[in-house]
Amino acid sequence: MKLFLLFLLFANMSTITQCTGAKREITSIYTDLSGNQCKTIKEDEETGSSVQECPGVGGFHLLVANDDARMSISVVSPDNKAHALDYWNIITRSFSSLGEKAEWRVVKRKGKITPIALIVRVDSSEQENIDSPKKTSYLAVAKITPEEICVTDKISPTVDANEQARQAADNSANKACLKP
Repeated sequence: MKLFLLFLLFANMSTITQCTGAKREITSIYTDLSGNQCKTIKEDEETGSSVQECPGVGGFHLLVANDDARMSISVVSPDNKAHALDYWNIITRSFSSLGEKAEWRVVKRKGKITPIALIVRVDSSEQENIDSPKKTSYLAVAKITPEEICVTDKISPTVDANEQARQAADNSANKACLKP
């Protein structure tokens, strides 16, 4: 009887999968956050702040802001709307810099690449003890949905942080946005 019930369960799951479409395969595409791929679009000579436009995927691109030794990103959607991720308030209020690459979690839909999340390394110089500042490297995970683009997870440094960030990204669509 148990075997028969298991068979029915798997048969129903198979039917549901066929009706709703197979589980989408999520993969990564990496783009640069510095170097020749990015171009400076705004620079303030007096303060040293700047904004660079960097490549993205699926019609999206990134604006990398550097202000007062702190960095953040805005995701620019295909309709040219900028969505500020506000790393300097959500990930760290300390001096910060970004990793060299952005990891886009993407799916292919009808032959078109669609980003569903973004993972970026945020290196923080935490200065609770001024004599001995501590460098901490976080992974910032942002969801990308038609309704909302925002940071949903802050992954602390661990041996499996990259995998934790990918899992968080792949499941971010229904998560709430982190608030400062």
